[in-house]
Amino acid sequence: MRGHLWQPESPCGSSCMAGRTPTVSGPHRVWRLVTAVVILLTGPFVAIMMPMLSKRRREGAVRWWFRRIARSFGVRIEVHGAKVLREYADAERGALVASNHISWLDIVAVNAVQPMRAQAKKEVATWPIIGKLAGAARTVYLDRENLRSLPSAVDELMKAMRGGSLVNVSPEGTTWCGLASGRFRPAMFQAAIDADVPVIPFVLRYRLADGRDTTAPAFIGDETLVTSLRRTARTRGLVMEVHVLDPIEPSKAANRKELAEMTQTAVRDTLNRTQTLPEFEHPKLAVA
Repeated sequence: MRGHLWQPESPCGSSCMAGRTPTVSGPHRVWRLVTAVVILLTGPFVAIMMPMLSKRRREGAVRWWFRRIARSFGVRIEVHGAKVLREYADAERGALVASNHISWLDIVAVNAVQPMRAQAKKEVATWPIIGKLAGAARTVYLDRENLRSLPSAVDELMKAMRGGSLVNVSPEGTTWCGLASGRFRPAMFQAAIDADVPVIPFVLRYRLADGRDTTAPAFIGDETLVTSLRRTARTRGLVMEVHVLDPIEPSKAANRKELAEMTQTAVRDTLNRTQTLPEFEHPKLAVA
């Protein structure tokens, strides 16, 4: 249910799911899920090791772990433009990394490319294993049911970026199926303006091996996480395509609303250029 502007709703649901998606055999699905669980269970040990490692080794360990999660589900990661993020990370230059939001796999994609801090809903802190990892990564939590928490979250993001951290946000505020997308909410862009750091658009596209876009990994509507995990595990030839775009300086925008619109345009233009729509009609394509 929608409570206020920071609880945006998406029209995406079961009707967005493509019917003709190639799948793997039953035993293969089970193997993928078992492998994913085993890797996930190593997460707390990875988190414990973090303070003992140098920055470069810490990032390498996190990147390795998230890539193994993707591989366990049979997901191939294809990255375009990762050099931008690594240059910022190596120089300890802060930036707001703004991505479209489709799936629980999004955070896997971000950290498989470049480990960074993130803003997330407060419920993530209570998730088994994932909550511990998020805490170790110094995630900034937002209580979306309490707008009074928004200024403190924005301030914490600003301080993190001013201190040289990359921070990932999903300004749509909720997940969409990938064939339709939501408006980028401007609140978190104020942190980039206050910290005087650029916004780096991070574009996520999920497709099949034959190039067609797929909604299979989307985590949308009223479905449970388990349902989404199982559907992802049975999909054959899933590719997580990432495009890291050129940074947008906050000085190019008059205010946070305009900065959000510029970032949204950059993300959508990339999706419009790369997408190959599947052979079914999306019920609410191009919803803003």
